[in-house]
Amino acid sequence: MASMDTEGTGGLLDATPMHWRQWVVVVLCIALNALDGFDVLSISFAAPGIAAEWGIDRGVLGIVLSMELLGMALGSVLIGNLADRIGRRPTILACLALMVAGMGLSATAQDVTFLSVTRLATGLGIGGMISATSAMVAEFSNARHRSMNMVLNIAGYSAGAILGGLVAAALLERTGDWRSVFLFGAGATLAILPLLFFFLPESIDSLMARRPANALDRVNRTLRHLGRDPLAGLPEPVTGAVKPSPIALFQGGHTRITLLLTVAYFAQIMLFYFVQKWVPKIIVDMGHSPAEASRVLVAANIGSLTSAVLIGLASQKLPLRPLVMGSMVAGFFAIALFGSGLSGLGTLSLVVAVAAFCINAGVVGLYPIMGAAFPAPLRAGGIGFVIGVGRGGSAIGPILAGAMFAAGSGLLPVTLAMGAGGLIAALMVWLLVRRN
Repeated sequence: MASMDTEGTGGLLDATPMHWRQWVVVVLCIALNALDGFDVLSISFAAPGIAAEWGIDRGVLGIVLSMELLGMALGSVLIGNLADRIGRRPTILACLALMVAGMGLSATAQDVTFLSVTRLATGLGIGGMISATSAMVAEFSNARHRSMNMVLNIAGYSAGAILGGLVAAALLERTGDWRSVFLFGAGATLAILPLLFFFLPESIDSLMARRPANALDRVNRTLRHLGRDPLAGLPEPVTGAVKPSPIALFQGGHTRITLLLTVAYFAQIMLFYFVQKWVPKIIVDMGHSPAEASRVLVAANIGSLTSAVLIGLASQKLPLRPLVMGSMVAGFFAIALFGSGLSGLGTLSLVVAVAAFCINAGVVGLYPIMGAAFPAPLRAGGIGFVIGVGRGGSAIGPILAGAMFAAGSGLLPVTLAMGAGGLIAALMVWLLVRRN
């Protein structure tokens, strides 16, 4: 896996072993990503109960399911840029507050419009959170552990979805009320806030890049906490470096790379969120209970979590791009098998888990591919653009599936249409490899 460079610290944390406070920062960011995983999928756990109580059809439900995904796309671009201007720590705290408010208000919703607004707000917080925590993990890791810590941070999303799914299934069995899922998410998100106040410092990279009036004092305070010697002064800022921007990504030879990776991420994430958002409702429509449907989604996220860890390990020994392309193609066939008319909860859970394993391997594998494809001066901007624009697929996937269901399409045509996203993504990666 390509290593993630951190510029601005001058390698202050790269060559030395990680202090326990650095590990705490990484663990906190992984925990925040786990909360993101539950908060995003909370609407999936609640969807069958919402549809039954309000009597809404699949087309309307598809729009509701996509609202926080749209918010995530906006948040990753808009709030991610805010983190560069005001700092990682305040951005993370603000995003957490927005997530708590969005989850809590979702539990009070009485109609589709209000619920859509609260889910959009929750998604804005989640999108900004993912951008800020990804930067924090990279900037508080040393060179040896940076790549694996980034993979584990991504895997935290699936871990949160698994644990949250088990809790959601228990809540739905006990209360029968979909609102309990949102209330639990709001409480769990709020509970981590005190830990962030005490154990999450500002990033040294961010302080050096922004250079507020007290930057040197804050940098040295963090260095002392990490067992490092303080600095006599801040290093001179890098001059003449190309700054990431959407314009630079479409100049010279970068246009083709940007377009191929954006289409690949868009198509693959569309398939990923079709599984995450529609599986519970599809399983309920097959005659199973909402609690059983939640457990099937848990199986899917076990597959996702497993693939995130294994793709990180495998990429250090084997060529990454063939692994990613093979996973994308395998995901198409697995999701097509799910739509072929299978019966039996155990069989469905297994097939969904395999599909999620393959599909998420394609998603996670794109991150190091992006890191290697863009040159260092454009790496952060390039990855941010691909993810921000590509996340539009996370919103379009559930909406398109809902529209197809509402128009009378059966499960197999819908899964084939959604699965085609994996084939498109694999083609884009193959074109990228061929050009290189």
